[in-house]
Amino acid sequence: MSRSDKTDKYYETYDYNSRRPVFVELEDLREDQQDRLIKSDVFCMIPWTHIHGFPTGEAYPCCLAEMEHPIGNMQENSLEEVWNGPKYVQMRESMLADKPCKECTRCYEQEASGFFSMRNSHNKHFGHHIDKVDQGATPKFDIVYWDIRFSNLCNLKCRSCGDIFSSNWVQENKARGVTSKDTPNVVYAGKFKLDIWEQMQPHLDSIEQVYFAGGEPLMMEEHWLILNALIERKRFDVKLIYNTNFSKIRYKKQNVLEMWKLFDSVSVGASLDASGARGENMRKGTVWDEVEQNRKEMLEICPDVDFYISPTLSILNSYHILDFHRDWVERGLLKPQDLNVNILQSPEYYRIDALPMDMKLELVELYKQHIEWLEPQDHLTRATNGFKSAVDFMMATDNTSKLLEFRDYTNKLDLFRNENTYADFPELERLNVC
Repeated sequence: MSRSDKTDKYYETYDYNSRRPVFVELEDLREDQQDRLIKSDVFCMIPWTHIHGFPTGEAYPCCLAEMEHPIGNMQENSLEEVWNGPKYVQMRESMLADKPCKECTRCYEQEASGFFSMRNSHNKHFGHHIDKVDQGATPKFDIVYWDIRFSNLCNLKCRSCGDIFSSNWVQENKARGVTSKDTPNVVYAGKFKLDIWEQMQPHLDSIEQVYFAGGEPLMMEEHWLILNALIERKRFDVKLIYNTNFSKIRYKKQNVLEMWKLFDSVSVGASLDASGARGENMRKGTVWDEVEQNRKEMLEICPDVDFYISPTLSILNSYHILDFHRDWVERGLLKPQDLNVNILQSPEYYRIDALPMDMKLELVELYKQHIEWLEPQDHLTRATNGFKSAVDFMMATDNTSKLLEFRDYTNKLDLFRNENTYADFPELERLNVC
C-alpha cells in the first residue's frame, strides 16, 4: 500500500486523540515497536527524524524542548555534526532505555494535563519510520521532517515573544535600553544567511513534511526557495504545515495562496490570539482588518487548504479566546473544530495557572459553557480537548506568586508602547492591584 493510499485510508476515520500510528499497519510492527509508539511514556520518534533550529543557532530535538538543553549549535557545526553529536546520541540512548529526557519535560507536563503532546503526535505521524530506531543511537543522517527557524525576521512584537524570534523585538529592546545598540536586528540560524537552506537541499527528494514558523516564515526568502524547489521537483506530496501570524501572504510577485493549492496537504495554523483591538495589543503590529481580508481571500483562492487558528493561551486572552472562536465560526471564517489551543508554558508570569482562584473558577464556568456549544460540532475533538485540557492545566498548579511580575511587566510595556492593556482586557484590572 502506498503512503498516499494509507493517508486516504486512515484519515477517513481519523481520531485526533488516538496514539495509533497513521501510516503503518499495527500488524506490520514488532511488539517492541508498538510498545514504543503507543504505550511508552517517554519514547519519541523525533530524534530519529528531525532537528529543530532556533534563529540564534541553537539546535534542539524539537520546538518544545527546554531551552536550557540544546543538543548543538548550527552556527558552529553542520546539521550532520549536530545529528550525531554527543548530546543527541545521549538523548537517543535514554529513549532506547525508556528513560525520561530532560529536554522533554514540556511534553510530559502537557500529557499530565490531558493534552495530545508533540511527542504523541510525532509518534503517530512518523511511526512508519520506526525501523530507523533499529540503527541505534547513531542513525543515518536522514531528516524527513524539517523545522528550522531560518531567522528571527518578523514584522510583529507579540507580548508573549521576544528578540530570539522577532527582529522587531530587537529594535524595541534597543530603544528601551534592554539590548545593546550593536546587536543586529536580524540573526540567522546558520553560519551565514542561506547556510541552512544549502545544507537542506540534498534532502529535498526524501523530505516528507516541512513545518514553517519563525519569526514570520512568509517573510523569509528561505521559505519561498523551499516551495519553489518542491514545485520544480513536483514534490506535491510533501506535507506543508505553517505557524504564521497571517499578516503577509505575498512575497515579491508571488502569492502563497496560489502555491498552496498545488500541494496535496497544506495545514495553515494562524497565530491569532484575539480579535480586533485585543489581537492588535497582544501581537503588536497586527492590522486586524488585513488579517480578516487575508482569510477571506484564502477562502476564495484555496478553500480546501486546511486552516485553523492556533492561539497562544495566556492570562491575556484567557477570557476572550472564547468570544473570538465563536465569532469567526458564526461568520463562516472558521469551522468549529479548527482551533488548536497552544498552551503558554513560558514565561511563567503569563501562564493561566498564575491567575487567582476566583478568576480560575469564573473561567471554569465560561469554558464549560463554551465546550457545551462546541462539542456537538467538533468531530475532530482537537478544540474540545484543548479547552478541557487548558482547564486541567490551569487548576493543576498555583502560580499566583508570578502575578507581581505580570503587573510590573505589563505596566512597563504599556508605558513604553503608550497602550493600556487593562482597557483592552478590563477583567484583568483586578490583577493590577498591589
